Amino acid sequence: MINIEEFQALGLTEVTLKAIREKGFETPSPIQKLTIPNLLRDENDIIAQAQTGTGKTAAFGLPILEQIEARQGQPQSLVLVPTRELALQVMEEILSLNRKKISIAAIYGGASMSEQLRRIHKGIDIVVGTPGRILDHIRRETIDFSALRWLVLDEADEMLDMGFIEDVEEIMAATNETKRTMLFSATMPNRIAALSKKYMHDTEILRVDAGQITTDLTDQIYFEVREADKFDALTRIIDIEPDFYGIVFAHTKVGVDEMVNRLIERGYAAEGLHGDVSQAQREKTLKKFKKKLVNILVATDVAARGIDVNNLTHVINYSLPQDSESYVHRIGRTGRAGNEGTAITFISPSEYRRFAAMRKAVKSDIRKEQLPSAEDIISVRRQKIMDELQTVVTGEGLVDNYHTMAAEILNEYDPATALAALLKMAFKNDLEHDNYPEIRSFSVDRKGTARLFIAVGRFDGFTPGKLVEMLKRETGLYDKKIDDVRVLDSYSFVTVPFKDAEMVTKKLNRLSHTNKPLAEIAQEAGQSDNNDPRPAGMNRKKRPVDPWERPGAKNRDKGEPWETDDQWVTTPRKPRPADEWDHETMPPRKSRATESSDHWATDAREQWTTAPRKSQSTEGQDYWAKAPRKSRATDGRKARPADSRKPKDRRPAAPQKGRARTKRK
Repeated sequence: MINIEEFQALGLTEVTLKAIREKGFETPSPIQKLTIPNLLRDENDIIAQAQTGTGKTAAFGLPILEQIEARQGQPQSLVLVPTRELALQVMEEILSLNRKKISIAAIYGGASMSEQLRRIHKGIDIVVGTPGRILDHIRRETIDFSALRWLVLDEADEMLDMGFIEDVEEIMAATNETKRTMLFSATMPNRIAALSKKYMHDTEILRVDAGQITTDLTDQIYFEVREADKFDALTRIIDIEPDFYGIVFAHTKVGVDEMVNRLIERGYAAEGLHGDVSQAQREKTLKKFKKKLVNILVATDVAARGIDVNNLTHVINYSLPQDSESYVHRIGRTGRAGNEGTAITFISPSEYRRFAAMRKAVKSDIRKEQLPSAEDIISVRRQKIMDELQTVVTGEGLVDNYHTMAAEILNEYDPATALAALLKMAFKNDLEHDNYPEIRSFSVDRKGTARLFIAVGRFDGFTPGKLVEMLKRETGLYDKKIDDVRVLDSYSFVTVPFKDAEMVTKKLNRLSHTNKPLAEIAQEAGQSDNNDPRPAGMNRKKRPVDPWERPGAKNRDKGEPWETDDQWVTTPRKPRPADEWDHETMPPRKSRATESSDHWATDAREQWTTAPRKSQSTEGQDYWAKAPRKSRATDGRKARPADSRKPKDRRPAAPQKGRARTKRK
């Protein structure tokens, strides 16, 4: 039921209320209640923070349509959006609310430049465009924004993610200073906040309550599934829903293509979107999806931006989002325009702790559920068959030909056998348990602890007691929250409650005097090939360049062997004492007198001559020793005899620092 009084209380006129009645809006959304009165009453700039799909287009579109004057010859309003699809959708939404014959056009890349120039010269009141093409027109001086009254930045955080923020800054600098700027964003990254401070004045922030960051119409659940079982879990979700219509998110282009191919092989109607899909193919795919010719769209985060479909039943996070902001953007595509939806996230064992941190950040109730069993799915399918059968029986679709054929079949076969055979022919193996392989369960460590890597150790003067005191002083942790402290030569490990891990790392990293982190959450066993708990980038097999090197900490990682999973150090080779370097005890080198020589030349000493050879000692020592060397003389000259060598008790020279280690040729 349309509650027109609530819209009227926002200050809208009767002309606009008529458009709202025709659109079928029931009640204003929270962001509309905050934004519309402000834009109609005040003159200051605003920042409105609300997720995708909460009615932001109407929130700024209705006030602009209320106040704009038609046919002024120059654009009075500019709406910047990140993608072509969103530009077209915003334009269509504003056109559907327009009752003043306002001229509205979408200006975006990939469209005909000559057609856009024709529209501009004819006169446009509201321009909806992408940053790249709008900036192109500004540089060509083919569009004049000197009379601009409203500038709207829609989905500002997505424009930042797509690399358009520099173009946006240039556009804002090229427009007149008297305009009113409105910035709409689901999240508020630091770069967007800096942009608002630089180009916006007397700014008022309108923010939907933090508890409403994710819409109440979206049911958020998650399933604990092993990585190898995720695809089978996805097919169960699709099959259990009689009218599944949703988007499945994957991380990579290859992942999208593989999933689409597997779904098509299973008989599902699926299409994919990612960065390598051409614009023409993208538009064709979206058209098929909106017409429900395909009911499953597999996409990456970037490719899914700008998709605006109000009646999605499901959004499935096949791969865990990178952060809480991506999660908000993803699930915001369901539960829109008054429709209920379901957001499903698959969690593998290695993703659980990252998911726990994300759930805490979005401040939303994401409940755990069990995957439907094969019996549940088959029961749903049977019921669907019965419902469809009843519809056909009670309808008028049966003609005499079907009755005649039915009579012939019943004359030949038992009725139950004949009907079972027809069902198998019609539904093949859809009602068999073998279609749904067993999905293994796993247990998650729910003790809520995290292992921290801290880049200080004994060489920095720390002991377990001193490290605990430092943690208590700098982070405010209690003794009982600090466990399993191990202090090694150059770094340490400590276990803290998982909910405090992020806070601890942030506070400790503020103490670092370099750009390198002082503390990080160590890898969990099973997350890498060697089950190494250290942060990524450190190699167990050889001594790494320490990425957490601190000033004054030298000669790290020496003297201790690998003992536990919390430890990684190397055992340095010790240089041999000088008196052990006896040339008579060294093994003879392989003879290279001829190409066919493949023996140890112990009897051909006359073929060798004395030449300095660098020792194989380590740890920075640069000894030079005398060793036999093969003579390269080929003109008949005789090699020096063996008895002309230096005495066998010759000691190597003292180390010479800085001398180049070059091999004599």
